Amino acid sequence: MNADTFKLRVKPGKTYLLRLINAALNDELFVSIANHTLTVVETDAIYVKPFKTHTVLITPGQTINVLLQAESKVPKTNFAMAARPYATGPATFDNTTMIGILEYEKSPSSKNSQKLPLLKPELPKFNDSTYAMNFSKQIRSLATAKFPAKVPQKVDRHFFFTVGLGILPCSQNQTCPNNTRLAGAVNNVSFVQPSIALLQAHFFNQSKGVYTTDFPVNPPFKFNYTGTPPKNIMLDSGTKVVVLPFNTSVELVMQDTSIVSAESHPLHLHGFNFFVLGMGFGNFDPKKDPAKFNLVDPAERNTIGVPAGGWVTIRFLADNPGRSH
Repeated sequence: MNADTFKLRVKPGKTYLLRLINAALNDELFVSIANHTLTVVETDAIYVKPFKTHTVLITPGQTINVLLQAESKVPKTNFAMAARPYATGPATFDNTTMIGILEYEKSPSSKNSQKLPLLKPELPKFNDSTYAMNFSKQIRSLATAKFPAKVPQKVDRHFFFTVGLGILPCSQNQTCPNNTRLAGAVNNVSFVQPSIALLQAHFFNQSKGVYTTDFPVNPPFKFNYTGTPPKNIMLDSGTKVVVLPFNTSVELVMQDTSIVSAESHPLHLHGFNFFVLGMGFGNFDPKKDPAKFNLVDPAERNTIGVPAGGWVTIRFLADNPGRSH
C-alpha cells in the first residue's frame, strides 16, 4: 500500500450505497470487499430485486449499485476492496489485483496510531465463467406496478448474431504472422470505421459510399459454434447496418464462437435498454431454449456480456430513432 491508495472510511452499524462503474476499456472485473456482503439493488440505472453476494461481476460500461452494511463494532482489522479482471480469451491481459482499503472510524478515545492488519477477499479465478454466468442470472427486474418490466410480448424481427474472432489480411505497413491478423466480428463481418458518422450520413442522405444496409441477420453459414471451428476463419469487413422501422420489436440471440478461442464479449446497445430473456453455455437451441425465457421479470440493462462459450438472448423495442451498435 502507498499514500495514494484509496481509502473508504465507514462508521460501525451504518449502511452505505456504493455506485460501481466499470470504466476499463476491455476488462470485465470481479469486485469484492473482504469479510463483507454486498446487496445488489440496481444495475444500469434500473432497480432490481435485491440479492446478496460476496463478489460482483461488472463489464466495461456497466453500472451496479450495492448496499454495504458496516459491522456493528469497530473491528481490529482493515479490509481490502479488491478488483481484478475476468478474462477468457487468448489475448494477454493485466492480471493485477487492484486494491482500495475499507477502514472503520475509531472513537475519539481510541489510539489512532495503531497499525491494523489488512484482510483480503478471495476472488473467483480469472477465467471462472460459471461464477460469471450464475451472477448474471441472479439479476431480475422489480416488475412491480411502480417499476414495471415492459417486456415486448410480440416479436417483429428475429436476429441471430455470432460474436467472436477471426482473421483478416495484414494491414498495409504492418508485419503479421502468415500475413494475417486477429479481428473481432459479428456474423463474420468486421466493422470498418466510416469516414463520416453513420447518423450524420443518414440524416443528410449521404449514405452512399459510407455504409450499406445489407448486414446479415443470420450467420453466413452454420457450424458447431462452440465446438470444432471451421477451417476457413477468414472474415469479411465493411460498414454494414440493419435498418429497422420505428417501434419494431426485436429479439436478438448473440452466440459466442470457439473460433480462435471462446471468450466473453461485452455488448452495449446505444440509446436503448433491453431485457435479458435468457443465457446459457453451448449452442443456442431454438427449439428448447425459448421455452425457458423469462418474460416476467428479466433483467433490464444497456450492457451485457455474451458468455464465453455460450449465448444470451435479449429483446427490445426500437423506439429511439438514430444509430445503435
